[in-house]
Amino acid sequence: MSVPPILGVIGGSGLYAMPGLTEVEERVIATPFGDPSDPIVIGTLAGQRVAFLARHGRGHRLTPTEVNYRANIWALKSLGLRQVVAVSACGSLREDYAPGHIAIPDQVYDRTTLRARSFFGEGLVGHVSVADPFCPHLSELAHAAVADTGATVHQGGTFVTIEGPRFSTRAESRAYRQLGFSLIGMTTSPEVFLAREAELCYACIAHVTDYDVWHTSAEPVTVEMVIRTLNANTDHAQQAIVNLVGRLATPQPECSCQHALKDALMTARDRIPAATRERVALLTSKYL
Repeated sequence: MSVPPILGVIGGSGLYAMPGLTEVEERVIATPFGDPSDPIVIGTLAGQRVAFLARHGRGHRLTPTEVNYRANIWALKSLGLRQVVAVSACGSLREDYAPGHIAIPDQVYDRTTLRARSFFGEGLVGHVSVADPFCPHLSELAHAAVADTGATVHQGGTFVTIEGPRFSTRAESRAYRQLGFSLIGMTTSPEVFLAREAELCYACIAHVTDYDVWHTSAEPVTVEMVIRTLNANTDHAQQAIVNLVGRLATPQPECSCQHALKDALMTARDRIPAATRERVALLTSKYL
Protein backbone atom coordinates (compact mmCIF):
# COMPACT_ATOMS: atom_id res chain seq x y z
CA MET A 1 0.00 0.00 0.00
CA SER A 2 1.32 3.45 -0.85
CA VAL A 3 2.14 5.88 1.94
CA PRO A 4 -0.73 8.33 2.60
CA PRO A 5 -0.02 11.99 1.81
CA ILE A 6 1.33 13.88 4.78
CA LEU A 7 -0.89 16.90 4.05
CA GLY A 8 -3.97 17.83 2.06
CA VAL A 9 -4.10 21.34 0.60
CA ILE A 10 -7.34 22.96 -0.53
CA GLY A 11 -6.75 26.07 -2.60
CA GLY A 12 -6.20 27.46 -6.07
CA SER A 13 -4.13 26.74 -9.14
CA GLY A 14 -1.05 28.53 -7.85
CA LEU A 15 -0.68 25.74 -5.32
CA TYR A 16 -1.24 22.48 -7.16
CA ALA A 17 0.93 23.73 -10.06
CA MET A 18 3.70 24.92 -7.76
CA PRO A 19 7.40 24.57 -8.60
CA GLY A 20 9.17 21.69 -6.91
CA LEU A 21 6.21 19.33 -7.10
CA THR A 22 7.40 16.07 -8.67
CA GLU A 23 6.07 12.55 -9.28
CA VAL A 24 2.66 14.03 -9.93
CA GLU A 25 -0.43 11.89 -10.37
CA GLU A 26 -4.16 12.61 -10.48
CA ARG A 27 -6.81 10.65 -8.63
CA VAL A 28 -10.48 10.72 -9.60
CA ILE A 29 -12.31 9.78 -6.40
CA ALA A 30 -15.99 8.90 -6.20
CA THR A 31 -17.72 9.60 -2.88
CA PRO A 32 -21.14 8.80 -1.39
CA PHE A 33 -21.84 12.54 -1.55
CA GLY A 34 -21.09 13.11 -5.21
CA ASP A 35 -18.02 14.27 -7.08
CA PRO A 36 -15.31 16.49 -5.59
CA SER A 37 -14.58 19.82 -7.24
CA ASP A 38 -11.74 18.31 -9.25
CA PRO A 39 -9.44 15.28 -9.36
CA ILE A 40 -6.96 15.20 -6.48
CA VAL A 41 -3.42 16.08 -7.57
CA ILE A 42 -0.81 14.14 -5.56
CA GLY A 43 2.88 14.87 -5.80
CA THR A 44 6.13 14.84 -3.90
CA LEU A 45 7.10 18.11 -2.22
CA ALA A 46 10.12 18.53 0.07
CA GLY A 47 10.45 14.76 0.08
CA GLN A 48 6.86 14.10 1.20
CA ARG A 49 3.66 13.13 -0.62
CA VAL A 50 1.12 15.97 -0.62
CA ALA A 51 -2.43 16.07 -1.99
CA PHE A 52 -3.87 19.19 -3.65
CA LEU A 53 -7.51 19.95 -4.41
CA ALA A 54 -8.77 22.94 -6.40
CA ARG A 55 -11.75 24.02 -4.29
CA HIS A 56 -13.57 25.77 -7.13
CA GLY A 57 -12.36 23.36 -9.80
CA ARG A 58 -9.58 24.18 -12.24
CA GLY A 59 -10.57 27.28 -14.14
CA HIS A 60 -12.67 28.43 -11.14
CA ARG A 61 -15.95 26.92 -12.37
CA LEU A 62 -17.87 26.60 -9.09
CA THR A 63 -19.41 29.35 -6.96
CA PRO A 64 -18.81 29.10 -3.20
CA THR A 65 -22.31 27.66 -2.80
CA GLU A 66 -21.86 25.14 -5.62
CA VAL A 67 -18.67 23.65 -4.14
CA ASN A 68 -19.34 20.10 -2.92
CA TYR A 69 -17.63 20.49 0.44
CA ARG A 70 -18.69 17.05 1.67
CA ALA A 71 -17.24 15.31 -1.38
CA ASN A 72 -14.02 17.34 -1.14
CA ILE A 73 -13.37 16.49 2.51
CA TRP A 74 -14.44 12.87 2.00
CA ALA A 75 -12.06 12.47 -0.93
CA LEU A 76 -9.12 13.79 1.09
CA LYS A 77 -10.05 11.62 4.07
CA SER A 78 -10.18 8.55 1.83
CA LEU A 79 -6.49 9.05 0.97
CA GLY A 80 -5.56 8.32 4.58
CA LEU A 81 -4.17 11.75 5.41
CA ARG A 82 -4.72 13.41 8.79
CA GLN A 83 -3.99 17.11 8.21
CA VAL A 84 -5.64 19.57 5.85
CA VAL A 85 -4.74 23.20 5.31
CA ALA A 86 -7.00 25.55 3.39
CA VAL A 87 -5.50 28.49 1.52
CA SER A 88 -8.22 31.10 1.10
CA ALA A 89 -8.69 34.66 -0.08
CA CYS A 90 -10.56 36.91 2.31
CA GLY A 91 -11.43 40.47 3.17
CA SER A 92 -10.28 42.23 6.32
CA LEU A 93 -12.67 43.74 8.85
CA ARG A 94 -9.96 45.42 10.91
CA GLU A 95 -7.38 48.06 10.16
CA ASP A 96 -4.32 46.09 11.28
CA TYR A 97 -5.07 43.11 9.03
CA ALA A 98 -4.09 44.94 5.86
CA PRO A 99 -4.31 43.79 2.23
CA GLY A 100 -1.24 41.69 1.44
CA HIS A 101 -1.07 40.33 4.99
CA ILE A 102 -1.85 36.73 5.93
CA ALA A 103 -3.89 35.55 8.92
CA ILE A 104 -4.35 32.21 10.67
CA PRO A 105 -7.88 32.42 12.13
CA ASP A 106 -8.84 30.59 15.31
CA GLN A 107 -12.63 31.07 15.21
CA VAL A 108 -15.39 30.98 12.61
CA TYR A 109 -18.90 32.42 12.38
CA ASP A 110 -21.19 30.74 9.85
CA ARG A 111 -23.58 33.01 7.94
CA THR A 112 -24.22 30.58 5.09
CA THR A 113 -27.70 29.16 4.52
CA LEU A 114 -27.68 26.93 1.42
CA ARG A 115 -24.97 24.35 2.09
CA ALA A 116 -24.91 20.77 3.34
CA ARG A 117 -23.13 21.07 6.70
CA SER A 118 -22.81 17.48 7.92
CA PHE A 119 -22.06 13.93 6.84
CA PHE A 120 -24.71 12.72 9.28
CA GLY A 121 -28.45 12.24 8.96
CA GLU A 122 -30.66 9.59 7.38
CA GLY A 123 -30.87 7.61 10.61
CA LEU A 124 -27.51 8.41 12.20
CA VAL A 125 -27.13 11.45 14.45
CA GLY A 126 -23.71 12.87 15.23
CA HIS A 127 -22.96 15.97 17.32
CA VAL A 128 -19.29 17.00 17.10
CA SER A 129 -17.66 19.59 19.31
CA VAL A 130 -16.44 22.62 17.37
CA ALA A 131 -15.87 25.08 20.21
CA ASP A 132 -12.41 25.52 18.72
CA PRO A 133 -13.09 24.77 15.04
CA PHE A 134 -9.53 25.13 13.75
CA CYS A 135 -6.91 22.68 14.98
CA PRO A 136 -4.74 24.68 17.42
CA HIS A 137 -1.63 22.60 16.80
CA LEU A 138 -1.82 22.66 12.99
CA SER A 139 -2.68 26.37 13.09
CA GLU A 140 0.43 27.03 15.16
CA LEU A 141 2.55 25.14 12.64
CA ALA A 142 0.91 27.03 9.78
CA HIS A 143 1.61 30.37 11.47
CA ALA A 144 5.30 29.48 11.87
CA ALA A 145 5.47 28.23 8.28
CA VAL A 146 4.10 31.55 6.96
CA ALA A 147 6.26 33.64 9.29
CA ASP A 148 9.37 31.94 7.92
CA THR A 149 8.53 33.26 4.43
CA GLY A 150 8.94 36.84 5.63
CA ALA A 151 5.28 37.69 5.03
CA THR A 152 3.35 39.70 7.59
CA VAL A 153 1.21 37.13 9.38
CA HIS A 154 -1.36 37.48 12.17
CA GLN A 155 -2.32 34.70 14.56
CA GLY A 156 -5.98 34.47 15.55
CA GLY A 157 -9.19 36.20 14.57
CA THR A 158 -12.77 35.25 13.77
CA PHE A 159 -13.53 34.38 10.14
CA VAL A 160 -17.14 35.06 9.15
CA THR A 161 -18.33 33.03 6.15
CA ILE A 162 -21.03 34.60 3.99
CA GLU A 163 -23.03 32.76 1.35
CA GLY A 164 -21.91 34.74 -1.68
CA PRO A 165 -21.29 34.86 -4.54
CA ARG A 166 -21.93 38.59 -4.13
CA PHE A 167 -19.73 40.75 -1.92
CA SER A 168 -21.13 42.48 1.17
CA THR A 169 -23.08 45.71 1.34
CA ARG A 170 -21.52 48.51 3.38
CA ALA A 171 -24.19 48.00 6.05
CA GLU A 172 -23.35 44.29 6.33
CA SER A 173 -19.62 44.95 6.44
CA ARG A 174 -20.01 47.53 9.21
CA ALA A 175 -22.25 45.18 11.18
CA TYR A 176 -19.67 42.40 11.01
CA ARG A 177 -17.04 44.83 12.30
CA GLN A 178 -19.29 45.78 15.21
CA LEU A 179 -19.63 42.09 16.05
CA GLY A 180 -15.85 41.88 16.37
CA PHE A 181 -15.10 39.72 13.36
CA SER A 182 -11.64 39.95 11.78
CA LEU A 183 -11.95 38.31 8.37
CA ILE A 184 -14.70 37.72 5.83
CA GLY A 185 -14.90 35.15 3.04
CA MET A 186 -17.16 32.62 1.33
CA THR A 187 -15.65 29.14 1.74
CA THR A 188 -14.47 28.37 5.28
CA SER A 189 -17.91 27.12 6.32
CA PRO A 190 -18.87 24.31 6.21
CA GLU A 191 -15.41 23.07 5.18
CA VAL A 192 -13.97 23.49 8.67
CA PHE A 193 -16.91 21.66 10.31
CA LEU A 194 -16.82 18.77 7.87
CA ALA A 195 -13.10 18.36 8.48
CA ARG A 196 -13.83 17.96 12.20
CA GLU A 197 -16.53 15.35 11.48
CA ALA A 198 -13.95 13.53 9.34
CA GLU A 199 -11.48 13.70 12.25
CA LEU A 200 -9.00 15.75 10.23
CA CYS A 201 -6.81 18.46 11.69
CA TYR A 202 -7.72 21.63 9.76
CA ALA A 203 -6.09 25.04 9.59
CA CYS A 204 -6.63 28.03 7.33
CA ILE A 205 -4.00 30.27 5.74
CA ALA A 206 -6.11 33.31 4.90
CA HIS A 207 -4.69 35.82 2.41
CA VAL A 208 -6.11 39.29 2.98
CA THR A 209 -6.90 40.80 -0.42
CA ASP A 210 -8.99 43.85 0.52
CA TYR A 211 -10.80 45.81 3.23
CA ASP A 212 -14.21 44.52 2.11
CA VAL A 213 -16.39 47.67 1.78
CA TRP A 214 -16.29 49.21 5.27
CA HIS A 215 -13.06 51.18 4.84
CA THR A 216 -13.84 54.75 3.79
CA SER A 217 -10.38 55.46 2.33
CA ALA A 218 -10.04 52.22 0.37
CA GLU A 219 -11.73 51.07 -2.83
CA PRO A 220 -14.61 48.60 -2.46
CA VAL A 221 -13.55 45.02 -3.09
CA THR A 222 -13.55 43.80 -6.71
CA VAL A 223 -12.53 40.56 -8.41
CA GLU A 224 -9.61 42.37 -10.04
CA MET A 225 -8.39 43.52 -6.62
CA VAL A 226 -8.60 40.01 -5.20
CA ILE A 227 -6.70 38.43 -8.10
CA ARG A 228 -4.01 41.12 -8.09
CA THR A 229 -3.26 40.62 -4.38
CA LEU A 230 -3.39 36.83 -4.60
CA ASN A 231 -0.92 36.84 -7.48
CA ALA A 232 1.42 39.03 -5.46
CA ASN A 233 1.18 36.57 -2.56
CA THR A 234 1.66 33.39 -4.61
CA ASP A 235 5.33 32.97 -3.72
CA HIS A 236 4.58 33.31 0.00
CA ALA A 237 1.73 30.81 -0.25
CA GLN A 238 3.86 28.26 -2.07
CA GLN A 239 6.82 28.63 0.28
CA ALA A 240 4.54 28.41 3.32
CA ILE A 241 3.24 25.04 2.12
CA VAL A 242 6.82 23.79 1.62
CA ASN A 243 7.71 25.00 5.13
CA LEU A 244 4.62 23.34 6.62
CA VAL A 245 5.38 20.03 4.92
CA GLY A 246 8.87 20.16 6.40
CA ARG A 247 7.44 20.62 9.89
CA LEU A 248 4.94 17.80 9.47
CA ALA A 249 7.70 15.43 8.36
CA THR A 250 8.77 15.09 11.99
CA PRO A 251 6.54 13.03 14.34
CA GLN A 252 3.56 15.04 15.57
CA PRO A 253 1.72 14.62 18.88
CA GLU A 254 -1.63 12.85 18.94
CA CYS A 255 -4.42 15.38 18.36
CA SER A 256 -7.96 15.40 19.75
CA CYS A 257 -9.23 16.35 16.26
CA GLN A 258 -8.45 12.79 15.23
CA HIS A 259 -10.91 11.41 17.81
CA ALA A 260 -13.71 13.92 17.32
CA LEU A 261 -16.39 11.26 16.80
CA LYS A 262 -15.49 9.18 19.86
CA ASP A 263 -18.40 10.49 21.96
CA ALA A 264 -20.37 12.22 19.20
CA LEU A 265 -22.54 9.42 17.78
CA MET A 266 -25.93 9.50 19.52
CA THR A 267 -28.03 6.93 17.70
CA ALA A 268 -28.59 3.50 19.24
CA ARG A 269 -26.41 1.13 17.26
CA ASP A 270 -29.26 -1.26 16.49
CA ARG A 271 -31.35 1.58 15.04
CA ILE A 272 -28.86 2.76 12.43
CA PRO A 273 -30.03 1.81 8.92
CA ALA A 274 -27.64 -0.55 7.18
CA ALA A 275 -27.40 1.71 4.15
CA THR A 276 -26.47 4.70 6.30
CA ARG A 277 -23.93 2.68 8.26
CA GLU A 278 -22.31 1.61 5.01
CA ARG A 279 -22.41 5.11 3.51
CA VAL A 280 -20.39 6.72 6.29
CA ALA A 281 -18.22 3.72 7.21
CA LEU A 282 -15.06 5.61 6.24
CA LEU A 283 -15.73 7.95 9.17
CA THR A 284 -17.48 5.76 11.72
CA SER A 285 -16.38 2.15 11.31
CA LYS A 286 -13.95 2.30 14.23
CA TYR A 287 -16.80 3.36 16.52
CA LEU A 288 -19.68 1.26 15.21
